[in-house]
Amino acid sequence: MKTTYKDAGVDVLEGQRAVNMMKKHINKTLSSSVLTGIGGFSGLFELDLEGIKKPVLVSGTDGVGTKLKLAFMMDKHDTIGIDCVAMCVNDILCQGAKPLFFLDYVATGNLKAEKVEQIVKGIADGCVQAGTSLVGGETAEMPDFYADEEYDLAGFTVGVVDKDKIITGERIEDGDVLVAIPSSGIHSNGYSLVRKVFFKDNNYDLNDHMDELGTTLGEALLTPTRIYAKECAQIFPKYDVKGVCHVTGGGFYENIPRIIPERFGVKINKGSWNVPAIFNVIMNVGNISEEEMYGTFNMGVGLILVVSKEDSEKIANELECHVIGEVVKGINGVDIC
Repeated sequence: MKTTYKDAGVDVLEGQRAVNMMKKHINKTLSSSVLTGIGGFSGLFELDLEGIKKPVLVSGTDGVGTKLKLAFMMDKHDTIGIDCVAMCVNDILCQGAKPLFFLDYVATGNLKAEKVEQIVKGIADGCVQAGTSLVGGETAEMPDFYADEEYDLAGFTVGVVDKDKIITGERIEDGDVLVAIPSSGIHSNGYSLVRKVFFKDNNYDLNDHMDELGTTLGEALLTPTRIYAKECAQIFPKYDVKGVCHVTGGGFYENIPRIIPERFGVKINKGSWNVPAIFNVIMNVGNISEEEMYGTFNMGVGLILVVSKEDSEKIANELECHVIGEVVKGINGVDIC
């Protein structure tokens, strides 16, 4: 008998079956700007520049980190794609961009069509939330490279912004205010520490129901990352947003200074928003300092808008979010008190 590709661990027919199964999910993301169907060598997107005088394309790419490990442990794969879209889209929102299209990359040791379909379903759900089209992707079966039941997931997104409306943080001034849009939970960073706290240093089970959380530990940890595209589309045209910060890896201390001019610092009022219970559980179970928590996690703050004091209350009321601090001259970095 002749040796086949399948004998080497790559099942082409299973890959084709996966593509057929994911089509219904992809189709729900496609706008009239998408000129190609599923299965081509590339995706074509017709750019509508109405109302944009000087178009600038904005790109972002990211993955989900070791949050994937929890999806493997729970054998639940239908929301992790939302995280992937969120991590990419939320980043380009920070420059004022409108998301246009998205591409994904899934690599696995042993391709199972049903599992890939669930992953892509989550990606498609995220694209719908973000108002972006899933125009292409790659599913790679790589035997001997990944464990059979594991996979990696990454994404890439492109958006557009008018050059005169790019948000850079350069115009931020002393006395400007930080408006925080809440997170849905941990989002997609800090999971190496999360896994150490619950599963390496302690013997927690993902199915454990925790009264503090009102749900199982697994459900709380796998809660999808919130996508902020709709909120930004609502606020950007109406208010002068000077800076936008996506609070991801590095928490408050690393991310906020990325958008604040060096001559300024930021004072954060710790009691000005509700910190979700999951962060208190992590801190207490792991015996983690508050400083480490704020330097690792979003602590309930997923996206920060820097605006004038005049606009801050209007935005906070419109989005039902919180004013959490202000820009201050004469201090360095982030002061949380």
